[in-house]
Amino acid sequence: MVFCSEGSPAGFDPGQYTTGTDFDASAETVFNRLTQFEHGGTAVVPGLATRWDVSEDGLSYTFHLREGVKFHTTDYFKPSRTFNADDVLFTFERMLDPNMPFRKAYPTEFPYFTDMGMDKNISKLEKLDDHTVKFTLKTVDAAFIQNLAMSFASIQSAEYADKLLKEGKPADINQKPIGTGPFVFSKYQKDAQIRFKGNKDYWKPEDVKLDNLIFAITTDASVRMQKLKKNECQVTLFPRPADIESLKSDPNLQMPDQPGFNLGYIAYNVMDKIKGSNEPNPMAQLKVRQALDMAVNKQQIIDSVYQGAGQEAANAMPPTQWSYDDTIKSTPYDPEKAKALLKEAGIKEGTEITLWAMPVQRPYNPNAKLMAEMLQSDWAKIGIKAKIVTYEWGEYMKRAKSGENGAMLIGWSGDNGDPDNWLGTLYGCDAINGNNFSKWCNAEYDALIKDAKATTDQAKRTALYKQAQHILKDQVPITPIAHSTVYQPMRKTVQGFKISPFALNAFYGVGISQ
Repeated sequence: MVFCSEGSPAGFDPGQYTTGTDFDASAETVFNRLTQFEHGGTAVVPGLATRWDVSEDGLSYTFHLREGVKFHTTDYFKPSRTFNADDVLFTFERMLDPNMPFRKAYPTEFPYFTDMGMDKNISKLEKLDDHTVKFTLKTVDAAFIQNLAMSFASIQSAEYADKLLKEGKPADINQKPIGTGPFVFSKYQKDAQIRFKGNKDYWKPEDVKLDNLIFAITTDASVRMQKLKKNECQVTLFPRPADIESLKSDPNLQMPDQPGFNLGYIAYNVMDKIKGSNEPNPMAQLKVRQALDMAVNKQQIIDSVYQGAGQEAANAMPPTQWSYDDTIKSTPYDPEKAKALLKEAGIKEGTEITLWAMPVQRPYNPNAKLMAEMLQSDWAKIGIKAKIVTYEWGEYMKRAKSGENGAMLIGWSGDNGDPDNWLGTLYGCDAINGNNFSKWCNAEYDALIKDAKATTDQAKRTALYKQAQHILKDQVPITPIAHSTVYQPMRKTVQGFKISPFALNAFYGVGISQ
C-alpha cells in the first residue's frame, strides 16, 4: 500500500517530536506503547501492558507487561531477547534524567513529556520483575493512562540503545528506529519516500495485512489527489477544500469524513522582545493583541480557506471536548475599535510585525499561505504591516519553540481526549519551550489547570477548566480561527482504515482488496 503523506518527518524517535507528520512515520508504524487508543477512537486499551493497577491514593500505577513480544530484526539490529521491563525503564528514564548515559551521549529535548509536566511529576520508576513496572507520581494526574497511550511514550529497545551507545552512534535511534510495532522500518529518502515492511512476528498478527507500506512524501495537495486518482497511492490526506466535490464523485474513491477534533489559531508571541530582535515587541501589550484579534475577519477566512469545511472557533479548544465553556463567544470583528486600541497602546501606524505561515497542510489549516495573506490584508486596515515568514516544517517548529516567531499560524488536533491536552499542553507555563508558542505564562491560569489535573472528579475538573478558559479569552495569547472537518480520501479497495480523532494515520488492521 502507498500512502501519499504531506511532509518529511524531522526524525523517527517519537519522544522528540510533537507533530502528526513525525508520529505517522514512527509511532504509528514502528512502535507500540504500554497503553493504546482503540483504532479510530479515544478509549484506552491494553498495548504492551496487558493490564494495570492504580493505588487507592491515585499515585502509583503498576503495569503488567505482555510477554513474548519481539523487537524488530533489521540489517542494523538483531535482538537477543523479547520485550521486558528494562525497555520501559530505558524509555522513560531517558526522558526523566538528563544525566542518564544515553541522554548525555545524545542530548535532546522531549517536548511533550515536559509540556505535560511528566518530568516533574514522575517521582519514581521501578522494575518489580521482568514483566512488572511501577510508576509513582508526586501528585494525582487524572490523564496519566491516556498520556501513556500517546505517540511520544512509544517504547524503545534498551538493548538497541546499549548497542548504539557502545558503537558511539546514539543519534541513530532517531534515524534507524527499532520498535515492536506492526511495521519494520526499511528505508528513508528525505522529501521522497519512507519504506516499511509488514512485521511477520507482530504480537497481534491480525493487525498486519500488508507486506509493504510506502509513504510517498508529496507536499502539494493537488499532486496527492492526482496520484490517488491514478492509483499511484491508495490513501492520502488533507485534500484542498476545492477538490472535495470531485473526489466525492469519483466512483473509484471513498471519502469518509468526521467533525475535526482540532483548532487552527494564531499564536501571539508575548515576550517583551522576540528572540533575535532588540526592538520592543508590540504583542507584549494586551491592547495590541486585542486589536489584532478583533481585526481578523474570521468569516472571510472560513469561506476562502476552509471553503465550507470549517466551523468558526470562539474558544481555545473544540466544542466536542468535555469541559468546553460555551458561554465564551468569538470576538466581534471591529477594525475601528482595533485602531483605537492601538492608538491607546502608543503603536504608530505602519508598525511592522512578522506573521509566520506554516509550509504544510494540517487538518486544522488547509492553506496557511492564503490565511496569512488574508490576515496581512486585515491587519493592514488597522495600520499594522505584517511581514509573512515561513520555513521548512521541522525548522519552523524548532525556531518557534525557541521563541523566534512573531504572530504565528499553528493549530492542534487533540491527542488523548482530555482537556489538559489543550489547556495545559498548548497554553500552560510548563509548555513554554514546547507547544506554547505564545510564551504566555499566567500564574492564576496555571494554578487552575494544575488543580484540575490533580483531581479525578470530572465535575470539579470541569468547573476549574471553565474558569481557566475565561482567563485565556481575556488575555488573548491566541486568536482561535476554525475547527475543520476532516476528510480522508482513499481508493475503494482500501479496507479497515479508520479516521483517527487525533489526526494520526495508522495502518494496522488495514488491507487492500484485489
